[in-house]
Amino acid sequence: MSDSRSGKSATLVDVARLAGVSAMTVSRVLNDRGNVSRETRLRVERAMEQVRYRPNVMARSLSLGRSQTIGVVTYDTAQYGPGSAVLGIERAARERGYGVTITAIARPDHDALRSAVLSLDDRMVDGMVVIAPFTAMAGALRDLGRGTPVVAAEAAHQGEVPIVGIDQGLGARLATRHLLGFGHRTVHHIAGPIEWIESRLRSDGWRAELADAGAAVPAPLGGDWTARAGYDAGMRLADDNSVTAVFVANDQMGLGLLHALHERGVRVPQDMSVVGFDDTPESAYFLPALSTVRQDFARLGEVAVELLDRLVTDDDFVADDKLLIPPSLVVRASSGPAPS
Repeated sequence: MSDSRSGKSATLVDVARLAGVSAMTVSRVLNDRGNVSRETRLRVERAMEQVRYRPNVMARSLSLGRSQTIGVVTYDTAQYGPGSAVLGIERAARERGYGVTITAIARPDHDALRSAVLSLDDRMVDGMVVIAPFTAMAGALRDLGRGTPVVAAEAAHQGEVPIVGIDQGLGARLATRHLLGFGHRTVHHIAGPIEWIESRLRSDGWRAELADAGAAVPAPLGGDWTARAGYDAGMRLADDNSVTAVFVANDQMGLGLLHALHERGVRVPQDMSVVGFDDTPESAYFLPALSTVRQDFARLGEVAVELLDRLVTDDDFVADDKLLIPPSLVVRASSGPAPS
């Protein structure tokens, strides 16, 4: 048992003695092995909490033949989506007893991603979660000639590795459908950069929803995720009295759009409704508060790590090609009925 006076840490034997079981039974509980009843498992877990037992991670890893570490590859960006995905993955990994090694690539291309994956492979990680949101990364995860399990998170190229992601197309449809439901004849779009897979998926969802509704599909305006891009697009849209609704591919561009419309005297939502994408922490405090599409990055992390854990621990497990997590629409003050 942990003793602050002696400075000794609790041992597996201390746990076994308090729980009234053998040391082998405690070991089975720690390693999640079978042949332990639920009642016994709970008794052992309570004993571990009581004596503040902390297992020797290195020894446990050696006994399992694994490092108990997963690698995460991400792009070196300040964008809200990838950063939030990393936090969700890291939190979920910790909860499952994994350490996390993060590698950020500086260039969004095939060779940089391939190099990062091979580097993590050399560090003997048990598995990897790769955030690969760029079209230029296509093929980098295919046929690397290694047995380390890999799961792609957020966006990737189907057919390379199992994918866990937010349903970007559905999110765009929800935003567009929401605006059409207010009586707007069509919905204009400020798109993200063409090299991002998520940008393409959001644009595809917007276009498909308009087509299904029989509405005209205006030419989208291009952006680069920044508030400045939204501001520039807003200055152009403010000159067109036929524009009454805009779906913006992320909240930062939505902020710039709102600022431009305010400067030009266009009232939101009375003259023009706006819906963003991401639900950043600041979006509720824009003026007006921004209607947007919320991505559940905590759930993304949970599903990605759960899937990777299955691939690591079960050689017979076959993962689905793609698991999509539905986003949700958050309605605030920036969207409303079409002008009469």
